[in-house]
Amino acid sequence: MLKTNAVYFFDSVEFEEIIHYYLDTGKTALAKKALTLGLKQHPNSIILKLLKAEVLIFEDALDAAGILLREIQAIEPTNEEVYVQQASIFSKRDHHKKAIDLLKIALKYAEDKADVYAMIGMEFLFLDNFNEARLSFAKCLEEDIEDYSSLYNVVYCFDMENKHEEAIEFLNEYINKDPYSEVAWHQLGRQHFVLEQFEKAARAFDFAIIADEYFVGAYLEKAKTLEKLNEFEEAIENYKKTLELDDATAFVFLRIGACYEKLKLNTLAIQYYKKAVHEDPLLDKGWIVLTNLVLKQKKYNKALFYVNKAIEIDENNSLYWRKYAEINLKLNLFEEAIEAFERCIALQDYDIEIWVGLVDVLCFLGEYESALENLLSAKIYFNDFAEIDYRLSGLYFKFKNIEKGAFYLKQALSEDFEYQSILKELFFEVYQLQEVQDLINEFKKTSL
Repeated sequence: MLKTNAVYFFDSVEFEEIIHYYLDTGKTALAKKALTLGLKQHPNSIILKLLKAEVLIFEDALDAAGILLREIQAIEPTNEEVYVQQASIFSKRDHHKKAIDLLKIALKYAEDKADVYAMIGMEFLFLDNFNEARLSFAKCLEEDIEDYSSLYNVVYCFDMENKHEEAIEFLNEYINKDPYSEVAWHQLGRQHFVLEQFEKAARAFDFAIIADEYFVGAYLEKAKTLEKLNEFEEAIENYKKTLELDDATAFVFLRIGACYEKLKLNTLAIQYYKKAVHEDPLLDKGWIVLTNLVLKQKKYNKALFYVNKAIEIDENNSLYWRKYAEINLKLNLFEEAIEAFERCIALQDYDIEIWVGLVDVLCFLGEYESALENLLSAKIYFNDFAEIDYRLSGLYFKFKNIEKGAFYLKQALSEDFEYQSILKELFFEVYQLQEVQDLINEFKKTSL
């Protein structure tokens, strides 16, 4: 008809099917053309008018849709679709309570009540009323026990309220009705996992696999559970099973590598970590686990290569800069270590280890003024810490500021007397000063 401009007669039901087809395939313009033609041939068709209202709602022409729906309601007050679409308008306007009221009216006239209960459940979710949402989705399951979308939503509501014990009770009741539901067993396993009941979780995942031997998610969750039980070899088998059933993922390779590392099979661990970063080169976690493993093996140049990869992906991660500093210190690359510590501070990582590490490297390089400046900045965050005060004391004595040196030494001695060894280690010539020794001995006597 559209190509030839010829006019053919279609039944209103046929127009409905054509319009639904275009809407389902995202061809809204063609759906509207079919709708216009349909209403010309069947101007009093309630079905087509309801479809027109649906298209208007889709295009956010809510006022026009509302007027049309009120006209239809006057003609067919028992048509459930009128109330469903009116509820959609109120939902779009964030009037979810009003939408629920209309959907409850729709329930009175609905043949398939499950769909309406599901919509009511979604409206309650918009209101963060998880208890009422859960009850609505549970009613969907009463209508259709294999409505897995509603089953997931029920469990989601339990999760949002941290009611994991109640979720387990609900799922056990569901399984009594449908013992071969792999979805229910899988969800039951997840709840036990959250509660750290790992043996029960593993059993539930086993039943999910018995119900469906191709259920990738069950193998994956079982593998994660076995890791918690320190059953690393069996965990690896289950992770590898997911690779047989589905496309490889960086996450699975990463977990297999972690299991091999726990088994102290480092060569295999590195092999799988490398597979992970090959699968997803932007997986910074993959590069960092490689960094940590080769660092344990004292392969510092390799570790530096890997940590640089992680930093390229996420340069705002202070943990990566910490690792970069650690490796550069091992390689005696002190300027690079200073840069790393400074990046951590710039990223607001104010851990005392960062400040102390930076100051010690600066002192080692003889950059005492910069070291003092950083210690005074650290003092803002760590007011009564021996780690800071001993170093401040050492630097002030080094700069011949005896008064401030003595002040911070007394503070440090009162905070942690034994930690004075750091003064001997970093500022040996200061430690040997008579006034320093006198202060230490005097404090020792008074504290006895």
